[in-house]
Amino acid sequence: MTHRKLTNRLLAHLALLPFIIFAVFPFYHMALTSLKQNRELYDRAAVPLLIRQGATLEHYTRLLWETEFINWTKNSLMVTVLSTVVSLVIGTVAAYALARLKFFAVASLGTGIFVTYLVPTSLLFLPLAQVVNWLGLGDSKWALVVTYPTFLVPFCTWLLMGYFRTVPKEVEECAMVDGATRIQALWRIVLPIAVPGLVCAALFAFTLSWNEFIYALTFTSSSDQITASVGVTTELIRGDIYYWGSLMAGAVLASVPIVILYVFFLDYYVSGLTAGAIK
Repeated sequence: MTHRKLTNRLLAHLALLPFIIFAVFPFYHMALTSLKQNRELYDRAAVPLLIRQGATLEHYTRLLWETEFINWTKNSLMVTVLSTVVSLVIGTVAAYALARLKFFAVASLGTGIFVTYLVPTSLLFLPLAQVVNWLGLGDSKWALVVTYPTFLVPFCTWLLMGYFRTVPKEVEECAMVDGATRIQALWRIVLPIAVPGLVCAALFAFTLSWNEFIYALTFTSSSDQITASVGVTTELIRGDIYYWGSLMAGAVLASVPIVILYVFFLDYYVSGLTAGAIK
């Protein structure tokens, strides 16, 4: 590698450095705060970006043993996994129909589905509360399994529509010429090709469900039914008292499942996004 190419590569990496710092800094500050002792957290003379008085795990101990954080995390995982699976199945079928079938106003229907996703949850939780009560699911994590697909299905459908359009129609037509039905062609031909798009949609749906707060706060209230996002904020914020160390510890631990998923499926995530965007 010549000196000029090495210099250009070094400059390119230096240009990325501010963006990396901007992306990593919140996680650094969050982890740092969770490891500080209380006397340093509330010391106005302390340096906010360094630990000067020694690290401690007391905030993690308090979170895990003095609250029901483990149970809240189990509730979050159950709700998130079920909502993601249901939304991905419905979104896959809907996206394939909109991308492949020809019927009246198919383009307008696809646009309408995307517009539905843009409706803020702050406008929808009131009518959905009536639906939840009518189903008898009040103060239950199953209310979240029912309501989360209302914003996950439109998103998965819109995302997968773009990806299915990148799959050549000829591969399905060849399968159907050989005797396969359209459902068989979708299951055996299209879905294996569309794995990157499916993984991308699943990651987005999982992240949206895991971080959702308004529905979880509205539809659940019992300590054994709430999710981690609600439990951490309601149990560790009492009036004007903020348990910052435990709050940040909860945020760090709640970030772990998302980080693990993106680390293992990053290649699928990038290819799924770029394929749909290029199309």
